[in-house]
Amino acid sequence: LPSPVSAFAKKPKTQGAEEGATVVFETETEKPDAKVRWQCNTKDLVSDDKYVIKADGNKHSLTIQAVTKEDGTAYAVIAGGSKVKFDLKVKEKEVTEEAPTPAETPAEADTTPAAPQPGANIQAHDTPGFDGENINFVAKVNAASLLKKPTIKWFKGKWMDLASKSGKNLQLKELYDRNSKVYTFEMQIIAAKPSFAGAYRCEVSSRDKFDSCNFDLTVHGGMDGSEEAGELDFSALLKKSASKSQVKNEPDEDVWEILQKAPASEYEKIAFQYGITDLRGMLKRLKKMKKEEKKSEVFLKKLDPAYQVEKGHKMKLCIDVANEDVDVKWLKNGQEIQSTGRYIFESVGNKRYLTINHCSLSDDATYTCVVGDEKCTTELFVKEPPVTITSHLEDQMVMKGERVELECEVSEEGATVKWEKDGVELTRDESFKYRFKKDGRKHVLIINEATKEDCGHYTVKTNGGESMSELMVSEKELEVYQNIADLTVKAKDEAVFKCEVSDETVKGIWYKNGVEVKADARTNITHIGRIHKLTIDDVKPEDQGDYTFVPEGYAFNLSAKLNFLEVKIDYVPRQDPPKIHLDCMGHTADSTIMVVAGNKLRLDVPITGDPAPTVVWTKGEKVLTEGDGRLHVESTKGHCIFTIEGADKQDEGLYSVIVRNPAGEDKADINVKVVDPPSAPRILSVGEDSCVVQWDPPKSDGGNPIIGYVLERKKKKSYRWMRLNFDPYTDTTYEAKRMIEGVEYEMRVYAVNAIGMSCHSAASQPFIPVAPTSEPVGLCVDDISDTTISLKWRTPEHLGSSELDGYGVEYCKEGSDEWVPAFEGLTERTSVIIRDLPTGEKMQFRVRAYNMAGPSAPTSLAQAVTIREIMQKPKIWIPRNLRQTLIKKVEETINLVIPFQGKPRPVITWSKDGEYLNPKQVSVRNSDTDTILFIRKSERKDSGKYEVKLQIENVEDTASISIQIVDLPGSPEKLKIMDVWGFNVALEWKPPKDNGNCEITGYMVQKADKKTMEWYTVYELYRRTNCVVADLIMGNEYIFRIYAVNMVGLSLEPCFSADGAYIQKTGFEYKPPTYKEHDFSEAPKFTHPLVSRSVIAGYNATLSCSVRGIPKPKVTWYKNKMDISNEAKYRMFSKQGVLTLEIRKPCSFDGGVYMCKAVNASGEDVVECKLEIRGPQTGK
Repeated sequence: LPSPVSAFAKKPKTQGAEEGATVVFETETEKPDAKVRWQCNTKDLVSDDKYVIKADGNKHSLTIQAVTKEDGTAYAVIAGGSKVKFDLKVKEKEVTEEAPTPAETPAEADTTPAAPQPGANIQAHDTPGFDGENINFVAKVNAASLLKKPTIKWFKGKWMDLASKSGKNLQLKELYDRNSKVYTFEMQIIAAKPSFAGAYRCEVSSRDKFDSCNFDLTVHGGMDGSEEAGELDFSALLKKSASKSQVKNEPDEDVWEILQKAPASEYEKIAFQYGITDLRGMLKRLKKMKKEEKKSEVFLKKLDPAYQVEKGHKMKLCIDVANEDVDVKWLKNGQEIQSTGRYIFESVGNKRYLTINHCSLSDDATYTCVVGDEKCTTELFVKEPPVTITSHLEDQMVMKGERVELECEVSEEGATVKWEKDGVELTRDESFKYRFKKDGRKHVLIINEATKEDCGHYTVKTNGGESMSELMVSEKELEVYQNIADLTVKAKDEAVFKCEVSDETVKGIWYKNGVEVKADARTNITHIGRIHKLTIDDVKPEDQGDYTFVPEGYAFNLSAKLNFLEVKIDYVPRQDPPKIHLDCMGHTADSTIMVVAGNKLRLDVPITGDPAPTVVWTKGEKVLTEGDGRLHVESTKGHCIFTIEGADKQDEGLYSVIVRNPAGEDKADINVKVVDPPSAPRILSVGEDSCVVQWDPPKSDGGNPIIGYVLERKKKKSYRWMRLNFDPYTDTTYEAKRMIEGVEYEMRVYAVNAIGMSCHSAASQPFIPVAPTSEPVGLCVDDISDTTISLKWRTPEHLGSSELDGYGVEYCKEGSDEWVPAFEGLTERTSVIIRDLPTGEKMQFRVRAYNMAGPSAPTSLAQAVTIREIMQKPKIWIPRNLRQTLIKKVEETINLVIPFQGKPRPVITWSKDGEYLNPKQVSVRNSDTDTILFIRKSERKDSGKYEVKLQIENVEDTASISIQIVDLPGSPEKLKIMDVWGFNVALEWKPPKDNGNCEITGYMVQKADKKTMEWYTVYELYRRTNCVVADLIMGNEYIFRIYAVNMVGLSLEPCFSADGAYIQKTGFEYKPPTYKEHDFSEAPKFTHPLVSRSVIAGYNATLSCSVRGIPKPKVTWYKNKMDISNEAKYRMFSKQGVLTLEIRKPCSFDGGVYMCKAVNASGEDVVECKLEIRGPQTGK
């Protein structure tokens, strides 16, 4: 299969941040001019004070400033047809209190085993939560060695599948990271309640591999037992009501005896039967107390704790009562059920039945049977079946520019499906390239004007299956079958220009002497199939000229000339004799027409005459009429049409058409020849991967040589044949490519000659294009001892669509051809240890990969291996980046991984400047192949030369690594003003005492006018310790400061000049004239008042007005006459006199009267409005 095509070269990743921090998401697109959109909860984002969106070539970024808890949600970035989703997780700032912080506590379960095992090594922890909080459980599965997507299931207790309970209080999500090949599955419990507490389980499976983990959820916070527990309260399923006392919830002695006698594998079944949620706790309590359960006087047999039924099926509830004459009531969620067509009540002896027909999701409820004062309760779960695909997608091959519709049918109406192209999800973009249509159970993907980029494999997915099809888009040049010819016509005659092209859908434009020809009373333009006609009636001298036909969308044209023949007519009779105008095959009356047997023969002969002539068709001496059902004779104004349906060999011969009227008659002969199509060829063989097809030429070519063949293929379960070539293929061997491995196909062939195409051949035998994998790569010896050898290799480069079943390892003695399996069966690992080998023997090893097609070619070691442990001298391999001095900034983490070799395992010793390391500051970890030096927060004193020594007996190897910890430099010293002349000042200073443990790269020189005290940079990176500051303004006094710069950055504090430098004025002093200052002051006045609004709770609301006043008035906002300027819920903006108050996610308490007050020295003004908060409209 082709690799999935994505518009992104680098994708943004999920990040976590604390409240108040700034988060940056970055991405890179494949094309520099790609248009990128950022979304938050499917809503487009724009740049503002909160969000900053930047684009630089193919690099794009989204910056979220001042992160709040509301920003912790799902985001997405869209480019073209690609969409990448990511999340922002916001953490509350740490609080130094002993009480636990009620934040979301996701319990992550990473399934990332070291070896490429598809099974998951899940680790989860018991999770505390708080009443009303959201709680997330995350499981991650490493799919690097998996061929299919793993299946995950979430359970509460031991048996309840939570997939059917997804809704208001429970959401299940899944993500896939293509870079790391890790699946992330998330279960989110919304608004947790104490009743949600209990034991949970996560199960992951892929083919024959399986793993699971158990974890407990504890929800803190009291809850009244009379409140509703929500969708996740399964206690009614599993245990009896605790309305009386806690003692009644204790299990009875009989259940304990059953558990004692039953094997451990039956515990879950017994727990479900008796409604036990905490099996472990029950066993502990039953050791201390046992109590006989009081038997019911009314019920002989009660309802089971829970029942489960699939949607659309029938459910029957049954109880046994002690008194046969007693009446019972059935309740659903506390409401009495009335007998209807769906609910049927039955009474047979002492049994009472409630039958529910055609169960729907509304029947998922609690059912109670009431007899007198006693009742028994059960829970009915209606399981919705998965949505399956009943009608699969079909392969299609279309021409460029055509409309494509990929259609499938699912099992449920209104189901949600997901469309993908080459593994990338398709979405609606601004160009509306893809349209998604839903009609009942039918789902259609529409592509308008297909292009070459649309080629690929399209997949539609539901929660119960998927279907794939291939779309091929071909470009074909327009061929001219018949060109237009020059015409010479007489006055009042008819001129017909006709041409035929290969594509029926191509339109065109007719031109006369470069001017477009328009249809009118004398000019008729027609387009029927591949034929384009321009007909000019009653030709006049001005019709003479050059005529051109230009096909739309193609860079060529067809031209011909119309010549007018002027004839003087002295007398025109009132009656015109009939005339036959044959426009075919050399423009002669005696013409030959060839037709393929089985096709329709249609003779359309233009005729003229006044009055309208009568038409007679004959074949030999026989007059043809419509007596035979295959013959049709039709006469219209200007035409006579003769049609034979399904022509065969007996229809061959000479046909005559005779037209008569009082002015005369005319006759024309047409010779019809019926040609049989070539015989169908046969398919000789089919290849493995790409399907190589061969066939023999047909026995009969139909009187015309074979010019080529056309091939078609289809999937075995499909009815649509897809053409593989449009132009005739001349050879008798063809290689069909772009087939989906693992799918069953059939093929057939047509033969083509000048007359047409033959009937198709019989379909080939069904075949599946699956080939063995390529050989494993990189087989090498990992370790060896006196009796064992450890081998490792890499996965084959080509796996195909068939799943990899495993690897087989074989060995033999050198010089022998008898290969012995190293173990029974296959292994799925890419490394193996072979034991019990003969010591000192030379052995050869090889590995094969196995799939459905069989074993691959073997990969073997380059030479035989002697089974004997090898002593290896110690050798340290210093990485290239550590061969030079390693420079780190203060407080950065240092993590040095030094690989080495040596057998047996050497003794490793680290030292710094000849002294042993301090274990409190430096951590060292050693393994068989490397040693790691780790410093969590580096300091200046960690600089120096570190030495590592390996020693095996008397052999040793040493290596040294230099580390330099750098910091910001100190400030320069003794900044002096050495001279002032003209507009220039000379400065001089001394370097800082502390250079930050690295070289000073320069100095930043800044100046400031004492009037404004605004600092401006004169030199950004000046290397010397003296400089001249020029272009100063006369009459101003300046002060200066200097920063020291090294590779870390600027010094924290600058060095200021002790004195200022005054730039003397030159020339006479200008005394400006005095003017009386104009009073521009103006009292505040609102030019646009506040408008009363009614908004929906939970959505941000804004109130706006505009004010004018000089000087700028001070603005204060009030709610119900209370100042809200310092309230965090409100944000106030003022821009060019426009005042805006933003209310974040208002609730019902935020309604009231809002007032805006503007005050300056000249007066004040007030404007107010009323804000009404409406509750969100939610369905029951």
